[in-house]
Amino acid sequence: MNTVELKNQFAICVSNQKYEDLEVWKVYRVLLDDKASELGCLRVIDESGEDYLYPASRFVVVELPEEVQARLMAVVENSG
Repeated sequence: MNTVELKNQFAICVSNQKYEDLEVWKVYRVLLDDKASELGCLRVIDESGEDYLYPASRFVVVELPEEVQARLMAVVENSG
């Protein structure tokens, strides 16, 4: 049985003001980063597969069912 690791986290971009490289309403994968959190930021993986810091206020972190997380991760892994 496939299980999704708890470290997977996702967020929806709700504002791209001053960050035109973000797409509003797109679901992004978030990497857990305590230092980024302390700065009020999220470490987000973009379409290039690279991770960047963005203000957390630009996103809403969402809890997704494990099946949905697994499907999103499969898409990410197959697109790389």
